[in-house]
Amino acid sequence: MSSEPTQRHFRAIFLSDIHLGTRGCQADMLLDFLKYHDAETIYLVGDIVDGWRLRRMWYWPQAHNDVVQKLMRKGRKGARIVYTPGNHDEFLRDFLGTHFGGIEVVEEIIHETADGRRYLVIHGDRFDVVVRHARWLAFLGDWAYVTALNLNTGLNILRRRLGLTYWSLSAWAKLKVKNAVNFIGKFEETLAGEAERQGVDGVICGHIHHAADHTEFGTHYINTGDWVESCTAVAEHHDGTFEIIRWADRAERVRVLETGEPRRAQAAA
Repeated sequence: MSSEPTQRHFRAIFLSDIHLGTRGCQADMLLDFLKYHDAETIYLVGDIVDGWRLRRMWYWPQAHNDVVQKLMRKGRKGARIVYTPGNHDEFLRDFLGTHFGGIEVVEEIIHETADGRRYLVIHGDRFDVVVRHARWLAFLGDWAYVTALNLNTGLNILRRRLGLTYWSLSAWAKLKVKNAVNFIGKFEETLAGEAERQGVDGVICGHIHHAADHTEFGTHYINTGDWVESCTAVAEHHDGTFEIIRWADRAERVRVLETGEPRRAQAAA
């Protein structure tokens, strides 16, 4: 690997579901990502801070503070920072339309790409039936999810000792459970439909911790993934094409740091 890794600069970077304030947050991985990636605009697409967990038990290590400081420092250096809250940081919806520390807080926003296409940027929890109509079930699901993440932690400590790469048990299980797969598909279809209803070319969202980039439902659907399991981000290149960056993939990190050129994801539709 070269002694001076390449820093990559994008027109926009989209991050969601970081869940600062939880033990599952991959803060060190995110700090590493932010070190080598910059953008004119950074969208924080909800669930950046996990208010649900912090209300139950305070957990805020230095690495989580470092993430906040790193993002604010990028803002001071000229990046536009836009925050669209989700269900875990819904307390910020009391401050829609305001700025704090150079960060704009909005419910949703339209992002225009370099080639003139328009994308709805929104967390997506408003279109989750469980979150909207059965909050007790959402809280129960959150507890089960955290339990699975705790199992992830122990499993990956063992994998590191064996010289193996990071692997998410909870993400694997989620994609193997039929109901979860059906939920993901329905969520994607609903968000694509909302983009069509608003007359835009696509949607960029988070919420379900499942990175994606496709046009299966007739509208360009992009999901940023998360920084708990998959450690993914979405970036817009200066030509308007999009890329999913998978920072938990060691081979991907090495390729980016050595050459500045990752695997290209699907080009924008």
